[in-house]
Amino acid sequence: MGEPVELSTRRLLLRRWRASDREPFAALNADPEVMRYFPTLLTPEQSDRLVERIEAEFERRGHGLWALEARAGGEFLGFTGLAVVPFEADFTPAIEVGWRLARPAWGHGYASEAARAALGFGFDRLDLEEVVSFAVPGNARSRAVMERIGMEHDPDGDFDHPGLPIGHPLARHVLYRAGVAGG
Repeated sequence: MGEPVELSTRRLLLRRWRASDREPFAALNADPEVMRYFPTLLTPEQSDRLVERIEAEFERRGHGLWALEARAGGEFLGFTGLAVVPFEADFTPAIEVGWRLARPAWGHGYASEAARAALGFGFDRLDLEEVVSFAVPGNARSRAVMERIGMEHDPDGDFDHPGLPIGHPLARHVLYRAGVAGG
């Protein structure tokens, strides 16, 4: 695929992961409020394995879930990027735009700014026709980001996440789509 790509916006750098990102990423993944819509908190070891899987995707594809850094100050904020949806559903195979930010980074528009950059990369550089995103219905913050970046809810695509047991309170997910034609 070539050399892995970094993206930048007015306030943010979407870049490859560094060893110094692991500790703040582990803290983010252990924060009950950040992980509220995930089935479990991650241990530091699980968090490190996630970074290793993300980096392997960069090696394989040249893009992925970029570490998100504030350009002013250089602090690690979380991640934003594009990933292959790792399970089977009616809408797969698909590429997902996703994000996970530390709580102090919430409410500043960083997720929307970074996700717009990732979508632009997907459509302009990867020639994707569609990108999806999904969340638990009650995850109003993520749903708001999806809507701010121009994604549209596809109620017919809503699904039960196959990685969770039937009836699990976090199993139901809403599906959002964005396409080259704008939504």
